Amino acid sequence: MGKPVYKVAIIGCGRMGQVYAEAYRAYPDTEIVAIAEFSEERRVAVGERFGVKALFPDAESLLKDIAPDLVSVVTPVKYTRDAVVACAQAGVKGISAEKPFGGKLEDADEMVDECASRNVIFAGGNLQRAMNEVQDAASRIRQGDFGNIQGASIHGFGGEISGGGCQHISVMRLFTDAEVEEIVAWGSPEEQLKGDTDEGILVHGIFRMNSGIDCAVFGTPTPSRGVEVWSEEGLVKWDWAPPRLYSGFDSKGERMEIDPGYPDYPWSEFGYLTGSLRSFIRAVEGSGEPWVTGHDLRQALEVAIAAKHSAGHNAKLVKLPLEDRTMSLLPRPYRWLGGDLAGNPQSLKEAAGS
Repeated sequence: MGKPVYKVAIIGCGRMGQVYAEAYRAYPDTEIVAIAEFSEERRVAVGERFGVKALFPDAESLLKDIAPDLVSVVTPVKYTRDAVVACAQAGVKGISAEKPFGGKLEDADEMVDECASRNVIFAGGNLQRAMNEVQDAASRIRQGDFGNIQGASIHGFGGEISGGGCQHISVMRLFTDAEVEEIVAWGSPEEQLKGDTDEGILVHGIFRMNSGIDCAVFGTPTPSRGVEVWSEEGLVKWDWAPPRLYSGFDSKGERMEIDPGYPDYPWSEFGYLTGSLRSFIRAVEGSGEPWVTGHDLRQALEVAIAAKHSAGHNAKLVKLPLEDRTMSLLPRPYRWLGGDLAGNPQSLKEAAGS
């Protein structure tokens, strides 16, 4: 017998949801059986585009009529929690949710806990942490190719410290194989630090990891815009691309860059979404964990909230996990409410794929 074909539903089929649909359509072991999309015109357009007849205005109506194996929730962030919890309670085997992971810690906790209590695989979304080359580099770090990691740094941690900063935090946690346990941060502008959203915030600081190393955080880009981890023997640099690897020193004492020799992988045309979704499917099959989990996105939200809180209180030392789970940090309106309500609607022509 061949491998099973998983029945997939996509909840939220705007621009990013359509990228998910393209990927699922390309895979031999997935079939899109239903789409939920609040915009009636776009719902019809994407249904015709992807050959899906079971179309619904929301998650609740979809789950009443359809029993998917897998669901990808790609709604605006404001609606993620309700959709994820409804899917878990409906008995879906695996759920993925797009970044950033909500705006409130208690909502993130509820999603993670609800899925865990029902043995539902809960994956994160389209993050560079799931890039095949990033995972390859992390595997080399863990197997000791570069020796013991001595430190880490994040560069360009500003603008959207949750909506975009979840990328930095997630890669850094992967490379260090550790959790942030203390934060001291400084930031600007002051009025944004007192606000409700992560928009326009620059954060500098120190993230202390539970492994004992410190991660220096720079709010503005340095020569890098990503994450670096180093040891006495080696250096790994992620800068929104396949990581660059360094091992040993030349005659001038400079670190020497090496050819990483990253292997090719199927469906690379979808970039790091392929790593996210293929590892998600493997996890549902019982093989390993998703390369981005719900826990990973919750941690990214919590670190961003803690960093803003520290910076907004004169570099106050903040310990994690945060005791107050009602704390929140909303992403910018485009992520929170979606493009249709934030002044960047999608045309029907684009939704139809033409």
